[in-house]
Amino acid sequence: MGNRLRAYSAATEPLIVNCLPLTDEERGEFIEAADGVRQIFVLDPAQRGRMQWPMRLPEGNRDEVTIIFGNPPGDQVADCQNLAWLQTLSAGVDAYLQPGLMPDGALLTSASGAYGQSVSEEMFAMMWALMKDLPAYRDNQNKGLWKPRGAVYSPRGAKALVLGTGDLGSSFARLVKAVGGTTYGIRRHPDKQVDGFDHMAGTDRLDQLLPDMDIVALALPASAATHHIVSKERLALMKQNAVLVNAGRGDAVDCLALAETLKAGRILGAGLDVTEPEPLPPDHPLWSQPRCLITPHVAGGAHLASNVDKIIEICLDNLRRYRAGQPLRNRVR
Repeated sequence: MGNRLRAYSAATEPLIVNCLPLTDEERGEFIEAADGVRQIFVLDPAQRGRMQWPMRLPEGNRDEVTIIFGNPPGDQVADCQNLAWLQTLSAGVDAYLQPGLMPDGALLTSASGAYGQSVSEEMFAMMWALMKDLPAYRDNQNKGLWKPRGAVYSPRGAKALVLGTGDLGSSFARLVKAVGGTTYGIRRHPDKQVDGFDHMAGTDRLDQLLPDMDIVALALPASAATHHIVSKERLALMKQNAVLVNAGRGDAVDCLALAETLKAGRILGAGLDVTEPEPLPPDHPLWSQPRCLITPHVAGGAHLASNVDKIIEICLDNLRRYRAGQPLRNRVR
């Protein structure tokens, strides 16, 4: 399997633990790509349609594990002292970046690129539903009310500001452009152009741009720099008819400040697939805020069947690359 794998497994026979719910044909492809290295398949193919996949590393031979495909609990990963490479099935890898969790020199790669379609479509659906006041009309329907609510808005001609211009953000931007919107991206290096964006700016221009935006969408990874990047003060800069959408990390938005802003009618509405904390406690004011549309972190994962296909493709391609000594996709460390 290459010098890297041999270096980590000198005292034991290499072992791959595969936590993907694969068909027999797909398992065959992974077995072929592993080129004779032992491989344990944790999940039954019947679990493929489930929204959550139970991932547990075999207890008896964790010291033999050299490669993991999956997102097992961190304490189980820490038991794998010969781990050479962890390929997550998620785009985020925050749980595995804690010091000492993985052996020094072990590789960490993500499934970034698998979720752009599903997450951006949910963000887009939330945005459009709020602009057309559909949550309020559903509330009226539940009350048996046939009552027009007044003016609504359109993404055609709207200005959309997207914080986070990776796979998720650029996919959302392309959807907005497809219906006639103008897209602005915020990134640390604004000189780099990204597909889907008409304009690019650095974070230093965020406060300058916010007052002119009809849509503010967040697709940010977790970091100290993005914590509460949408603060009470920045919410106050937004237009009264602006829509806020967040499907990146919950703590990018100050959710208590957002609840106050929505209650006061200072923005049109907010769509959240992620929150701070997550889940929200039962008494959090956002639950009862009619201007807020909340889903329980379901934009990604296995909720769209094509996501699973893309995850499998990334994992299999990276295994082949690993075998050939080629650079891995989505390498984090």
